[in-house]
Amino acid sequence: MIPIALTIAGSDPSGGAGLQADLKTFHQFGVYGEAVVSLITVQNTLGVTAVRLLEPELVVAQLEAVLADIRPLAMKTGALGSQDLVNALAAHAPTWKIPLVIDPVLFSKNGTRLSSADPRPLFPFAALVTPNLAEAAALTGMQVTTVPHMKDAALKLAQQGAASVLVKGGHLDGDTSVDVLWHLGSFRELPAARVETRHTHGTGCTYSAAITALLACGMELPAAVERAKVYITNAIRTNPGLGAGHGPVNHWA
Repeated sequence: MIPIALTIAGSDPSGGAGLQADLKTFHQFGVYGEAVVSLITVQNTLGVTAVRLLEPELVVAQLEAVLADIRPLAMKTGALGSQDLVNALAAHAPTWKIPLVIDPVLFSKNGTRLSSADPRPLFPFAALVTPNLAEAAALTGMQVTTVPHMKDAALKLAQQGAASVLVKGGHLDGDTSVDVLWHLGSFRELPAARVETRHTHGTGCTYSAAITALLACGMELPAAVERAKVYITNAIRTNPGLGAGHGPVNHWA
């Protein structure tokens, strides 16, 4: 049986982030990808100039159509845009019974606010939540600038309903990028040498999509996170150098 994964995310016409990055990543892991569009952006590697949200009813209708026909083995969310959509998905979520990875996308790479929605109503249905430092700080109200801060934030997010939490340390100071995974009552640190490059557009989407693809393939969550960490590190290191701003990573890594 072909593994199948689904993303509910925004569209990035430049192809580096959002559902386009998710589908490329699914394909790289041999997973058939499906995509439910939550919002449309006008953007390139230089920035985001417009965001248009889709009506929650239309997003849910897309999702119901997919689930009724080609049911995924794992799914993820990216930028959802509105609280109405988060609440609509949370009302629908008890019927999914599928591993869910929540990438709580709040900001673009250039700092543009992509969502004013609080994703926490979805946390009780999540196998994993994957905030970066800024998202962890926004969701917890805590300062998150060090590895100890990341562990504190992960605990607080777990207390808000998430089964497991991966706080990503790509914006930490220093030569090492350390991610912190909280899973089954213990912490695991995942270090990698920092790659000095401006081409990091879509790293969060790609990382969470890789985890989702590996879960769809039947891999256990800690192993999926570790393998996805290797993938995203290589994707950044071998980026194709496209665009005049924050270019995309290498989805063929």
